[in-house]
Amino acid sequence: MSSAAIIRKKPNFVSTTNACKLCTPLGASLAFRGVEGAIPFLHGSQGCATYMRRYIISHFREPVDIASSALGEKQAIYGGGPNLKKGILNVMKKYEPALVGIATTCLTETIGDDVPRALLEFKNEFGDLDLPETVYVNTPSYSGTHMDGWHGAVRSLVTQLCTGKTPDNGRVNILPSLVSCEDVRHLFDICRDFGIKATILPDISETLDGPALEDYVRIPTGGTPISEIKEMSGARATIEFGRCMPPQSGGTSLEDRFGVPNHRIGLPMGLRESDRFFETLEDVSGTPMPRRYELERGRLVDAYVDGHKYIFGKRAVVYGEEDLVVGLTAFLSEIGVDVVLAGTGARRKGLSEAIARVTDGVARIAPEVREGVDFHDIAAEAGTLAPDLLVGHSKGYRYAKEWNVPLVRVGFPIHDRFGGQRTPTLGYKGALTLFDRVVNAVLEKKQSDSPIGYGYL
Repeated sequence: MSSAAIIRKKPNFVSTTNACKLCTPLGASLAFRGVEGAIPFLHGSQGCATYMRRYIISHFREPVDIASSALGEKQAIYGGGPNLKKGILNVMKKYEPALVGIATTCLTETIGDDVPRALLEFKNEFGDLDLPETVYVNTPSYSGTHMDGWHGAVRSLVTQLCTGKTPDNGRVNILPSLVSCEDVRHLFDICRDFGIKATILPDISETLDGPALEDYVRIPTGGTPISEIKEMSGARATIEFGRCMPPQSGGTSLEDRFGVPNHRIGLPMGLRESDRFFETLEDVSGTPMPRRYELERGRLVDAYVDGHKYIFGKRAVVYGEEDLVVGLTAFLSEIGVDVVLAGTGARRKGLSEAIARVTDGVARIAPEVREGVDFHDIAAEAGTLAPDLLVGHSKGYRYAKEWNVPLVRVGFPIHDRFGGQRTPTLGYKGALTLFDRVVNAVLEKKQSDSPIGYGYL
């Protein structure tokens, strides 16, 4: 047989059909939304802003305005600088924002628009007006995910607004990553109980989950005050959540430029990762854990004991944002659930190494870890792994239905259930809620599949 005859044919490439990620400027828009008085502004075509508003509104159930420079064919050829300036002026007129958070798109990155120069020209041309703060971030979708956009926006806010060392203010900066509005509120409660004045950036607790109002408000109340962002350089420490964070982040910017100690830990999901968070708070504040959280921890351990028999040895597929996948894998491993596949749409984030660290000595089996995948890839592999449940956002519903297994919805986006923006996951309290949901999903499946049906389990 000739050598040509034994060459194996590579499988045909299958284009992305259901991405396990969202676009980069969407994440930046969410982060900018968590700043007081801010308007997210996309420098690109109008369709980008419309797409992102649809995704954000369906998850948070709140009206969300995202401005756009609305580039067309002419600007794609001659540049979008004039549209950017005109767009900011329109936003100033209609919204009177305190800050305009500008995120680039694939179009403007491809044509090479020089956004910093355009903003400098804008300030020189219209310096006689009461101009808002402007912060920009480069977010082409072809080189990242929505989490890259989120982290990039946070770093840009810190880098471009914190321009000098401020006096020691005794505060603690917390950069929580993309968590639910309820989780952000819980973080404020925890810091308050520790006697810590916290600057949480971004703070989406009210801007994306506000109360009912009689009249429409163009810019919702809440968000991290700009004055506090500018004073983050005077904090006693920064705590940022993420084992798969980029090397350069908001926390490292403050540490490198102003000497603010940066504590990078994983998302505090489950018992062990929450322990690390509370230990960090004890170190930073010099205050022992309040009794309230000792009780919450004890209740979580008690629940683990009570529910262990129902879920031990179950097999799970986990997917979503890279740091969420790490946190979920850490949590599931410690409750006896075998993570057979952990997948994310992000690439080169150190997911395998992070999962190995959080499962070392805990997991019965080493999870299969996949980066840069879409749901076609996940389905092709997970179909042979016989999972008992899926854990992730709503985009996995199709496969949960196909395989007849429960889907425990966690993360962003959650389109097909109500209250995703209020789902707690962080700390002992969030872990207990998540544990109840996992156990009940398994029990419901067993009950539904039984020809008898059980009224007592």
